[in-house]
Amino acid sequence: MATQIYLDNNATTCVDPKVLEKMIPFFSENYGNASSTNHIFGKKASDAVQSARLKLAKLIKSSEHEIIFTSGATESINLAIKGVFERYKLIGKHIITCRTEHNSVLDVCRFLEKRGADITYLPVDNQGNIDIQDLKDAVREDTILVSLMYANNETGVIHPIDQIAKITAEKKILFFCDATQAIGKIPVSVQDIAVDLMAFSAHKMYGPKGVGALYMRRKSRRIQLEVLINGGGQENEMRGGTLNVPGIVGFGEAAELCSATMKEEGKRLAVLRNRLEQSLLSLDQTYINGVTSIRLPHVTNITFRFVKAEQVMASLKNFAMASGSACSTGRLDPSHVLLTMGLDRNDAHATLRLSLGRFNTEEEIENTSESIVQTVSKLRNESPAWQLYESGIIK
Repeated sequence: MATQIYLDNNATTCVDPKVLEKMIPFFSENYGNASSTNHIFGKKASDAVQSARLKLAKLIKSSEHEIIFTSGATESINLAIKGVFERYKLIGKHIITCRTEHNSVLDVCRFLEKRGADITYLPVDNQGNIDIQDLKDAVREDTILVSLMYANNETGVIHPIDQIAKITAEKKILFFCDATQAIGKIPVSVQDIAVDLMAFSAHKMYGPKGVGALYMRRKSRRIQLEVLINGGGQENEMRGGTLNVPGIVGFGEAAELCSATMKEEGKRLAVLRNRLEQSLLSLDQTYINGVTSIRLPHVTNITFRFVKAEQVMASLKNFAMASGSACSTGRLDPSHVLLTMGLDRNDAHATLRLSLGRFNTEEEIENTSESIVQTVSKLRNESPAWQLYESGIIK
């Protein structure tokens, strides 16, 4: 069987063996309910949850009391945006976001539009950057929330979060940040940046699926949210439901590992990513999206003109990669991120996202670059569009 190479770490990472080792006892030995602290089983579970909360707080430099556990970043995003709107809509109904946000944010905004919210969707330039002046111009008297991601999940482009936070603080507007792709990959400090709400997830940082968190600032100003899930009063009555103790334990261990390894890991992955890009750019009519922006160290979004990314992926079945297109409800659509950046539909369909991770090796990256170069060259030679390009008929 051919070696399988995983380069889709922005979709999900594997669970680090050290994380799994910490989780296992909480499935079969320490299986108590963290809310049942009147006996030793529940007390062990509760203590483990608190330990994990402290580890996450340390990773983002917050207080442990500002961490709310959820089922994942999508739930955290829903709680943050819907919770703010429902609680503050008598003050204002205007929310500012960006066209290149993850669909979990955009879908929530579209949902709220049907309930009276007025949403401003900021554009980006051809490298995926927002214009800070556009944000300033979009702020109104009835603006209650700015929702902008830390780093883009498709291109790795990092937004100027510190500048955004200064604007929202000056205007006394709440700032929610989807930091799902950033936390655990690059340093994120809520002490240094005045973010009010921040979502992230374990499975993007070598923890388990099904557990996430919402950071909710409590020190400088107390934020109020309308609760989405009522139940047993867990998580300071912000999110009802029995806590996923094994998942939370894994989340905490993953956070601790990231705290210890993130700096060196980022350097190593940037070297591998840059080497991969350099090799792939040897192909004519190939370019990197977002390359002149500040980017996450492990992500590349690369367009191979005159081929379809799905064809490349189908030819390289042992390589896990992501297309620049998103498949939903049986319909293949070009990436909304790439279209917003100015790519035409053909080039958007010709784009791959490669996201490296902790367990990728130099040998794997060399194998990947060689295989993609050979495959793209072969597919282009079979492509009528490429033949027309080579003959000078099209550009």
